[in-house]
Amino acid sequence: MSGTALVLGPHGRFASHVALALEAAGWTVRRFDRQRDRLPDAAMGADLIVNGWNPPYPDWAAQLPVLTDRLIEAGRACGATILQPANVYVYGDGSPEVLTPQTPHRATNPLGRLRIAMEGHLRDSGLPVILLRAGDFIDTEPSGNWFDRVIAKDAARGRFAYPGDADIPHAWAYLPDLAAAAVVLANSRGALPGVCEILFPGHTLTGRELCAATARALGRPVTLRRMSLLPLHLARPFWPMARHLIEMSYLWRMPHRLVDDRLARLAPDLVQTPIDIAVARALGQKVDPDQPVTQPAV
Repeated sequence: MSGTALVLGPHGRFASHVALALEAAGWTVRRFDRQRDRLPDAAMGADLIVNGWNPPYPDWAAQLPVLTDRLIEAGRACGATILQPANVYVYGDGSPEVLTPQTPHRATNPLGRLRIAMEGHLRDSGLPVILLRAGDFIDTEPSGNWFDRVIAKDAARGRFAYPGDADIPHAWAYLPDLAAAAVVLANSRGALPGVCEILFPGHTLTGRELCAATARALGRPVTLRRMSLLPLHLARPFWPMARHLIEMSYLWRMPHRLVDDRLARLAPDLVQTPIDIAVARALGQKVDPDQPVTQPAV
């Protein structure tokens, strides 16, 4: 069941992949240009609105409520389903390791509360809403996410900087796979509940496992070191982003995995990219999916 999709923030990490995946699945995709387009006009006739708007952390308190209001207004004007990427922030520190659709949203930190409020506003809007919840992103190219900007930034020189306990499992989502899941949900929207929260299991990896995958992708040893948060603490007085990065650092100390079998039931043929191939592509390595990734000594 394809149609017309309006993609907000079409150059962002999530939205850019979803736009391409929707087009490949036969959808007509409109990429919203804030400088050129008027949102009410761009939304007319849309069946789906993909919300890729994601301001920097320091702007969340001021901008998230305003952007969410605009999103809901556009959805009401055309009757579209809203596809909202969601994260694990809503659960909060101290949550159980296994996160499911039934896990309570009890975050008490500022960014977590803002995400709870935003999702609550969408749930109460009366519009059909799909919340697609995932862990940290692994992209197909450097895009400023934790993996390429921090963790594997110096992997080509044999260094891997992990921001937490390397033995704790952490949830990851390879963006092309997440976009494929978004298309499945968009095409199934008529059969979904009015507000549908789907967890994307993705890959659950410890820091050591992610480092090993990085070494295999590069075909050379990579040394894992724990990243110090001291520079962030020192930068906190004059760099607003540092405060929020410290705030969210608990996710690197809290074991967590996303568990939800509904996506597999909707699309049993949906195949997840093996982690070695996902990491190799993220690192800019040429990959033949039919050939094994090199196995170096780690």
